[in-house]
Amino acid sequence: MTRQISVICTGGTIACTTNESGALVPTVSGQQLVDAAQQQLRQQPTGHNRLVDELTFCVHDALQLDSSSIGLPELDTLLAAITEQATDPAVDAVVVTHGTDSMEESAFATALLVHGAPVVFTGAQRSFDHPETDGPGNLAGAIRRAVELLPTNAVEVHFGGQNLPATAVHKRHTAELTAFIAHGSAATVPKFATLPSLSGFRVPVLAGYPGATADLLDYAVDTGVDGVVIEALGSGNMSAELGQAAQRALRHGIPVIVATRVPHGAVQLAYGGGGGGATLAEHGAISARTVHPGQARLALIIALATGTAPEELFRCFD
Repeated sequence: MTRQISVICTGGTIACTTNESGALVPTVSGQQLVDAAQQQLRQQPTGHNRLVDELTFCVHDALQLDSSSIGLPELDTLLAAITEQATDPAVDAVVVTHGTDSMEESAFATALLVHGAPVVFTGAQRSFDHPETDGPGNLAGAIRRAVELLPTNAVEVHFGGQNLPATAVHKRHTAELTAFIAHGSAATVPKFATLPSLSGFRVPVLAGYPGATADLLDYAVDTGVDGVVIEALGSGNMSAELGQAAQRALRHGIPVIVATRVPHGAVQLAYGGGGGGATLAEHGAISARTVHPGQARLALIIALATGTAPEELFRCFD
């Protein structure tokens, strides 16, 4: 049985080579990546070797960017490309090559917004021309994982031999080949009927460092943000001054999501005091639960774009 895999390429380290000055720049096409991955599959054990002959590939170069430059307009472009392929009856599964810097955000948004075929994200820590590049191996593994996920509509990240749920994944290391980790199991999230546009929503992530002042949050409110995510301390606490600014934002009708800078564990909103989580919850702040700050920003934007109550969406991540 022949299966069609759609490979959507966006740039990132997996598509980079080293220029004359020693900088990494995206130069490798999606077809070159797929050719290298197919070679990897042919070099692997018999079952995987046979898999290559059962697959056809359709390659789409959607973007060619360092993933730190993927803002909301670029994310809209990517989500539209994934949706087009994932809902095409001729496509069995979708694989996305992506830079590691913002892969957790793009995969997370895909898990919430894309219907249809399974989608697997992957990338690389080493450039395509590195003597021990990891990109072709990761792409080969992502292709295998995409086939294994059939006939589900799961969204995962495959990286360094690991398969991780997109709703719980985050980058754990700047250089190691096992770059990602999951901080929980896959969340059961709603699949929205139509793909919304995320562009134009202004939702900053503000650091609630010890003794944080109110000026940045007050400025954000004064300049018309649509919502705010505060990267709080511990289980969801911040300075009294920042907490008071959060209360002012809530009184202006601006949703405030409290996330944490701690890598593992849920936001509890249990403590009293001016910047304590319980006090903030009394004024309407919403716990991000286990969702990391950058992903919490996207969850809030998706809630705003779809007309969903933010607290209802975040309850999915208990």
